[in-house]
Amino acid sequence: MSDDAALDRARNWIAGDPDPTTRAELAALIEAGATEEVADRMAGSLEFGTAGLRGAVEAGSNRMNRAVVIRTTAGLAAHLIATTPADDRLVVIGRDARPSSEVFMEDAIAVLSAAGFRVRYFSDVTPTPLVAYAGLNVGACATIVITASHNPPQDNGYKVYAPTGIQIVSPTDRLIAAAIDLVGPANAVPRTAAPYDHPEVVPIDPDLVEDYLREVSKHVTSLTGDRSISIVYTAMHGVGGRTFRHALDRFGFSNVHPVARQYEPDGTFPTVSFPNPEEPGALDLAHELASAIDADIVLANDPDADRLAVSIPDPGGVWRPLSGNQIGCLLAEFLLSHGERKGPVINSVVSSPMLAAIARHHDVPWERTLTGFKWICNAALDLAEAGRGDLILGYEEALGYSVGPVVRDKDGISAAVAFAILAAAAAADGATVLDRLGSLYERYGVWTSTQESIRRGGADGSSEIAAVMEALRMSPPGAVAGHEVVGITDFLANAEERPRYLGATNLLELDLGDIGRVLARPSGTEPKLKIYADLTAPYPAGGDWLGAEFALHEEASEAAKWLATWLSEHMTG
Repeated sequence: MSDDAALDRARNWIAGDPDPTTRAELAALIEAGATEEVADRMAGSLEFGTAGLRGAVEAGSNRMNRAVVIRTTAGLAAHLIATTPADDRLVVIGRDARPSSEVFMEDAIAVLSAAGFRVRYFSDVTPTPLVAYAGLNVGACATIVITASHNPPQDNGYKVYAPTGIQIVSPTDRLIAAAIDLVGPANAVPRTAAPYDHPEVVPIDPDLVEDYLREVSKHVTSLTGDRSISIVYTAMHGVGGRTFRHALDRFGFSNVHPVARQYEPDGTFPTVSFPNPEEPGALDLAHELASAIDADIVLANDPDADRLAVSIPDPGGVWRPLSGNQIGCLLAEFLLSHGERKGPVINSVVSSPMLAAIARHHDVPWERTLTGFKWICNAALDLAEAGRGDLILGYEEALGYSVGPVVRDKDGISAAVAFAILAAAAAADGATVLDRLGSLYERYGVWTSTQESIRRGGADGSSEIAAVMEALRMSPPGAVAGHEVVGITDFLANAEERPRYLGATNLLELDLGDIGRVLARPSGTEPKLKIYADLTAPYPAGGDWLGAEFALHEEASEAAKWLATWLSEHMTG
């Protein structure tokens, strides 16, 4: 786009923006001659996909702001009017605690109510899984959550769920995007002047939390265990704190110690630069408190409480964050060992194959899906409809878990309840979560997983990543870090032979035989290529599984780094 075209687009955007703050912001950039910044702000529209919208809160069509939210909601409303009977036009909406979330939610409600929709909304900040549960519970034709989850403080987002209670999938995202494209300027979109006074705009009943917890109780074991275990919890400045404390109290856990500086919702995230419990340093305050009070376990939610992180003390007293795969496999083993139901367990294709071994041992179905909980939950629906039982556990390695079919998305609250019960049951047996991990390895072999990434930004980044994936596809290495490649699976091929939840995707799996596998795929949200290594080894004869795990992890890291180097060399020729 030329500078003149960008400036024309910006001036037109200002003319159609109902927000005086962002109008002034964009006008100031034009006045200052910041043509590159203006061009970036106006480089098309923020793309609406299966995850909805997510981006920095700034002025312009390629950012998150009131004008974008108004136009997006108008497009969503037009799509729903075209596809939903009038009597079914009910939308549920909730939000996180980011500074812009409240006004974004009000704008969305104003557009929906003016378009003739009934709206049920959460009057306070609310965990994403609870909003998703509410949408399914009241029969909404769509559910909206204003959240950027664990993104940096400057971001916000707009997530949409289908009537199934699952995040939208293609082609719905494309149909909504096309409807958004037809919407005119934001200030021309009809909006209710005082949306919360509209007779069809009604707050969600607070008792819904109790309904949710009753449903959760049906899908976690009834084992009593030692409910006096000491739990440290951090909400990461997010919206999960009150619901987490209520849930843990409801299930008998009273010895819970929140990290006070991170407990109250604060969308500026003052104590962490990146509010993601996977990020180095994000759990430092929780680990400090846990060490000070000699806690048994640390539990952490991300800011919208749809993820769960767990840390446990190592024998040396150092707090050890468990990987998403370790948490998922521990939960699966626990739920299958202490429950009567025999439904499926499901994880994403880039998550640990160890779950398959657990499923075989317990004689339950196991499936793997494309990345994203929308696919895990669609797989659960398909399996239930085929008579294979309700979901026991779904998980993905990025700290996402769904315990039972209560919420058709990842849910950090119910997962926290289940993991607390797991830790309590171990304590009642005179054991720890670390002991349970060792028992898991003793039964299924030692497993470890690691990742590497190759970032390629700039104008040529995506084409470089596409080219190197094609190079790997056409001429894969014969060995990875000394381990023979015995086969390769291309997930772009033969998709018609797989279920819909494992469709065509740009993912390559290199089979290393009995020792495991490595995978490569472009990230769906960032300009980088992601490499995963999952390796396994027999349980050591001497019982030193911690040493065996460390050695295996080093081997997995070497394999991932080796493939990263191979791919980087092929990018540069």
